[in-house]
Amino acid sequence: MQLLRILAFPFSLIYALVVYFRNVLYDSGILQSTEFKTPIVSVGNLSTGGTGKTPMIEWLLSHLSAGSKLAVLSRGYKRRTRGFVLAQTTSTAEEIGDEPLQIYSKFPEVSVAVDADRIRGIKLLETSRHPNLILLDDAYQHRKVKPLFSILLTSYGKLYTNDWYLPTGNLRDNKSSSKRADLIVVTKCPPDLNDESQLKIARKLNPRKDQKVLFCTLEYDINLKGKKEKISLHGLQNKEVNLVTGIANPKPLIDFLRSADITFDHHQYRDHHYFSRKEIDFFNSKPLILTTEKDYMRLKDSVDNLYYISVRHRFLSEGDVVLIKSLEKLGY
Repeated sequence: MQLLRILAFPFSLIYALVVYFRNVLYDSGILQSTEFKTPIVSVGNLSTGGTGKTPMIEWLLSHLSAGSKLAVLSRGYKRRTRGFVLAQTTSTAEEIGDEPLQIYSKFPEVSVAVDADRIRGIKLLETSRHPNLILLDDAYQHRKVKPLFSILLTSYGKLYTNDWYLPTGNLRDNKSSSKRADLIVVTKCPPDLNDESQLKIARKLNPRKDQKVLFCTLEYDINLKGKKEKISLHGLQNKEVNLVTGIANPKPLIDFLRSADITFDHHQYRDHHYFSRKEIDFFNSKPLILTTEKDYMRLKDSVDNLYYISVRHRFLSEGDVVLIKSLEKLGY
């Protein structure tokens, strides 16, 4: 795989030039971004996957004022439908995607919709649901829409400043595009990351003078959930555990489970993987399958002995206070 990325370097240069000139066209006003009457908060990254966008959307939903009529618009990556689809109680991961289904399962009062055409999706949400705030998931690079507020995520283990353009690296936008963000959040940090280390990273990211850089870590819930009774993570010690992941970066979860003295066999699949009948039969032959919440959305109707471990962002150095104040300034 590494050799293929090296061989693809000339194509990454072409990709970088295309992205650069596209941004120039928007920055100069030759290409126009569409503004909407409904305030829009965009959450995204400069790279492909693995920065914790879904937990960030969930964090925002749980901290926005209770009186707000909220909506979330996502692409619905890897879903098996097309066009605009609004989440309902009967929706499946195949219809709306695993991450939108996860969000809707936690926040059924929120209008969750998917549409690859973000402009059409926003218009349809405005006319059908009349939200007073829309969270736009994974849309930082979609310059056709002009958000009121933008949150840029970058992973501690792979800062965008250390990355390169697709297909050699994982960047899908210029590093200089980080200047458009209102806030930069470094995710998946070690929980004990001190102020000095945070300052070094912030300097490396080179934000604007008025651009704040926040830091957060992943916090896993030790109370596992599933179709059967709830069990504690510590109850898995000395048991046969099969971990199933179909996410971009399972390393933080693996590290956490090992730190909790959980022994497991890891079955790793590509991000958003749709499981075959053979794979599902294999899972059902095991006494216990542990998976992520996102993967649970695709497996819950097929695997009986299934539990998931949920995760959330926890901000360091009172970063949550900064983000909440930013939302309050927007009137939320």
